[in-house]
Amino acid sequence: MSAILPERAWQRAGATPFKVLMVDDSVVMRSIVERILDTCPDVDLVGKVATTAEAFAFLNAHQVDIVLLDHEMPSQKGLDALPDIITAAKGAHVVMLSSHCKRGSKVAVSALSMGASDAIEKPVRGQSGAAFGDDLLFRLRRLARSKGSGKNSLAHSTFRAFPSGFSLSCIGIGASTGGIHTLGELLAGLAAKPGVPILITQHLPDTFIPYYAQQVGRMTSLPVRVVHTGQVLEANAIYVAGGNSSLSCRRDGGQVRVVLSPDRDPITNTRPSVNHMFSAIAECYGDGALGIVLTGIGRDGTAGARKIVESGGAIIAQDRESSVVWGMPGSVTRAGLACANLRPNEMFAYLREQCEEWA
Repeated sequence: MSAILPERAWQRAGATPFKVLMVDDSVVMRSIVERILDTCPDVDLVGKVATTAEAFAFLNAHQVDIVLLDHEMPSQKGLDALPDIITAAKGAHVVMLSSHCKRGSKVAVSALSMGASDAIEKPVRGQSGAAFGDDLLFRLRRLARSKGSGKNSLAHSTFRAFPSGFSLSCIGIGASTGGIHTLGELLAGLAAKPGVPILITQHLPDTFIPYYAQQVGRMTSLPVRVVHTGQVLEANAIYVAGGNSSLSCRRDGGQVRVVLSPDRDPITNTRPSVNHMFSAIAECYGDGALGIVLTGIGRDGTAGARKIVESGGAIIAQDRESSVVWGMPGSVTRAGLACANLRPNEMFAYLREQCEEWA
């Protein structure tokens, strides 16, 4: 049973509510979400459908900002339909809302790796309905606000010249919303072993990290390791930050070792922090440090990118068109720190052009 809901008469002058489509075969769950969203003048639940087939038909006729997609449904599971739903949504955020999306679950990480903007667990027995509603609204509003991030922001931006004679010694990759799927596109462009360590900070809760590392391992032939204090960074290996500490590093004679910091970044309040990681590789690797900023909400990475640039290193940022959210890459671009805005699958080819000894 599906429903197309009538437009509401909004009281607040100039308010443009963001539009949500809910795809869930549970009448009870649809009613719960409708009650939550119905009290909010900035949200418009424009449709409720029970199957993915109905979702495709709705999206063919209507433009929305966010799609809430369940996993367990008749005919076709949400995860199986997710890639086609993302295409049909025409730029809208797709959020998995399922009892299978517990923190760190395989379904949640799989959804994020396939391009979902978020994965939220349905309320469980004993959980406060108000707590679920507050969390749901916070996460939907955050995504809705991000849709306009970066619009018309390149008019006053300039790109830095790629450093002359650059000799690559370390790669740091920072990402947030949409970053898991995007990382796969980036690593697909890595045609050969890089000859340097690759460090990754992806904003995720700590419980997600083991499954995330497994996903990264499927994207590449390089070994993937979740970091621990004192670990020696080796060439041709990937190091993933945990969720409860920021990935930093220090020189120890001729080696570079991992240092973990439990503190939140004082600028962005993030943990793990891209700023921490970028600042550390700037200090340890100097003019051989390369920072890559992928899709994500906010501006984590900008302060650290400045440290890399000041050390003589280089920054590449994802372009707006391919980003789920052009917050983090847009921030470093507007700050004049990026050498280029590129699609993820173009970044390593660009680096090979700029760094002949690495090609």
